[in-house]
Amino acid sequence: MPIRPSSGAEVKPLIAALGGTDEVQREAAIARLAVIGPRTVDHLLQAYTNATTRGRVGILRALEAIADPRALTPACDALSAGPADASLAAVGVLRGLLATTEAAKDALDVLVAAALNRGLGTELRLAALEALRDLPTDVLAPIRASLLADPDAGVRAAARGESARVDEWHMAAAGELPATAASLKELVAAHQSDARLTELQRLVDHVRARERAETDPEVRAEWRAVRGSLHQALASRGSRLALYDLRDSLSEHGALPVTFLAALEEIGDASCVEALADAYDASSRSADLWWREHVAAAFRAIVRREGLTRRHLVVKRALTRWPEATADLMARV
Repeated sequence: MPIRPSSGAEVKPLIAALGGTDEVQREAAIARLAVIGPRTVDHLLQAYTNATTRGRVGILRALEAIADPRALTPACDALSAGPADASLAAVGVLRGLLATTEAAKDALDVLVAAALNRGLGTELRLAALEALRDLPTDVLAPIRASLLADPDAGVRAAARGESARVDEWHMAAAGELPATAASLKELVAAHQSDARLTELQRLVDHVRARERAETDPEVRAEWRAVRGSLHQALASRGSRLALYDLRDSLSEHGALPVTFLAALEEIGDASCVEALADAYDASSRSADLWWREHVAAAFRAIVRREGLTRRHLVVKRALTRWPEATADLMARV
């Protein structure tokens, strides 16, 4: 996909949303910044110094998704200086940096020190240990061994072996979902980077079924948000295994979590053009400009990546069925 420069005008309002109280806008901003990627890191680092605690947590979450070595310094500072929310967010950043070439050693040292530090709270130590769980056995075993006599019972339990959450993950992938969407969200966050792609795809199907069976709109929205995070996890690894679900979801003619459209921007192909044109056409009959603009952004990304023109078959079909909407979308490319 061709890389296009990101203007400060585009990034600035997204960073501002990271410190806001609107959770939908906050999650949307994190997802969008992750899509834009490394070009936002300088902006995020500049904003971090004077940000509120809530803003810093949002910035760290965005940096976690980008996994850029430049995030090492603020992550280390947040881990040591707190507050608790920022420290936990910093662990996520450091875990992401373990996969980089430049910052892996430093991130590893900081996480090991945090897991071993008896002066830290249990939750933070367990988070650091969890972040290390994918290390080779010969590296992780000595760390676990040193924690077997730790005075903290929770840390000792974690050091004894694999967490029960691993079993929960396999059960979820087999269709036995946790009781709440929040529990599954935590499992997805812990396993999305190393789970089999087919496990993530099967979970998309299981969560969709659970979501459709739910009668409470708020709870149904929570399951839908988890489904969106699964799509984003697949897209981050370049997988189109569940692309069919992204297309089908657009046909529901209602705003989806931004993670759905972020995934479409990453891995959508020509088969998604008509569904996006349909969604854009439907959005013209509502006042939801936020949704409309995100649909347009996904359409634009796909058309540019696939090199589509008005002469392409799917574009022709879209122009026939939704002439005004498709013409407007193509004019935005």
